[in-house]
Amino acid sequence: MRVPGEVMAHSVYFLPPVPERPKVRIRPVFLPFQGCPRPCIFCAQHEQTGGPALPLHSLLEELDISLRQALGRSKGPMELAFYGGTFTAMPVADQEACLALARRFKDLGLISRVRCSTRPDCVSVARLAHLKERGLDMVELGIQTFNDKALAVSRPGCTRAIHGAACAMVREAGLALGLQLMPGIPGTDENDFRNDIETAVALRPETLRLYPCLVIEGTKLAALWRAGRYTPWELGPTIRILAWALMKAERAGIAVIRLGLAPESALEKAVLAGPQHASLGSRVRGLALFNLVSAEVATLGLPPRLLTLPRRLCGEFSGFKGELLPQYEALGLPPEKVRWWSRAGCELSA
Repeated sequence: MRVPGEVMAHSVYFLPPVPERPKVRIRPVFLPFQGCPRPCIFCAQHEQTGGPALPLHSLLEELDISLRQALGRSKGPMELAFYGGTFTAMPVADQEACLALARRFKDLGLISRVRCSTRPDCVSVARLAHLKERGLDMVELGIQTFNDKALAVSRPGCTRAIHGAACAMVREAGLALGLQLMPGIPGTDENDFRNDIETAVALRPETLRLYPCLVIEGTKLAALWRAGRYTPWELGPTIRILAWALMKAERAGIAVIRLGLAPESALEKAVLAGPQHASLGSRVRGLALFNLVSAEVATLGLPPRLLTLPRRLCGEFSGFKGELLPQYEALGLPPEKVRWWSRAGCELSA
């Protein structure tokens, strides 16, 4: 059996940027701004979640109906995720109500895991341990950046030290850790984001989400942008640095589970500027694959004769509207030199 990195006579076997994983179904429950002590300058949860949130009791009633229907159709197992607010800063009774409902369907086998998102400055070991006892399994921390100067602008009160301590608290409470970063957040450049990725990788979270900063109508950031005090990143450079970040995290065993905000019609209409694209994730993964193949061609040291890839990468190979094909051509790998197979790895032959 070939192993990654193995070089044989004029061929090399290597793994793709993102390994194939079992698909995890996540049932999101959006709680826009609930529990948030103050809005961050970039945040517009109502646009991101498709509209204003219902009162919690109404939302949980609808969720109960939806989950009972899913149970009846044998749609499980799935994960239940409470997103969009600061879960650990919500009233305790509201946290308990959410987790009690989740626990009921967990006991029935429909829900396999429960996760929430929250701010790093709104956690404590005692609160997290209590939530774990009530059925919480994972906490995703909205880190955004570890850069103190940028945090002073976008999220006063948060610091790199607070973020690091929050990660440690999540682990001490026995919960899985996920991190969310925001490349392009005001006050940062590409080098700052690279440092953020290095720091995140060193913390060894289970998952990582990368949300490039967008200027959204109704936010404080929109006012800064209109005043000429903030310039968002352009799409091309954003895709390039995200491709690097993807490889860095995945090679460390950290699953990058989101690249860019999920498409939502209200959000698309509200975005004023920034690196937004409906196929951002696919474009980033495609470029990461090309970068990897290019590096392997250089390592082989001979003109490539054949590239064999897993079938699941067929769409990402060519890129958005074929944008990567000219680059592969320049590398000596036109489509006629590419084959597909069912194996997990890739093979390059000279």
